[in-house]
Amino acid sequence: MKIYTKTGDKGTTALFGGTRVPKYHIRIESYGTVDELNSYIGLVRDQEMDTHSKELLTHIQERLFTLGAILATPPEKEKLKSGKERLNIPRIDEEDIQLLESEMDTMNDSLPPMTHFVLPGGHPTVSHCHVARCVCRRAERLATLLNNQEPIDPLVIKYLNRLSDYLFVMARKLTKDLQVEEVKWIPKKL
Repeated sequence: MKIYTKTGDKGTTALFGGTRVPKYHIRIESYGTVDELNSYIGLVRDQEMDTHSKELLTHIQERLFTLGAILATPPEKEKLKSGKERLNIPRIDEEDIQLLESEMDTMNDSLPPMTHFVLPGGHPTVSHCHVARCVCRRAERLATLLNNQEPIDPLVIKYLNRLSDYLFVMARKLTKDLQVEEVKWIPKKL
């Protein structure tokens, strides 16, 4: 399979199912940002951390490919015919969201209570995790915008919302594991 197809040279790309849209279409922005998020999570996973966290991040990356496939599929093409078989687009389910919530609860049990907002940073690993969190929030905003134009599976938005929370808690856990200072944001008094 060739990597270059030349079909996008005029500024359009194909969605799953063949519909062509401009490369700036909100659907492309949505799944493109999920792809960017997946790359940042790969960068986080490449840092020094415990095996369980690395394995969970790999699982999350696999779920993000599923989420990208959902976003790359217009509603009218969700079930495509291929010969006599129907191809079903994979789904995100409540179990995926519950896994993130359970992992957050476990991490939170080992962390000091939050009393202030925290400034991102303190160690490159923590910073990479915060960047991934911010990209995840952007992916959530774009998916929400897409949903306002063309309804998408509500679990997509819910998953992205929970994933950004997970990445925040993971950044706090990494701060603790790496024994670096968590810098509290204390607003300047007027």
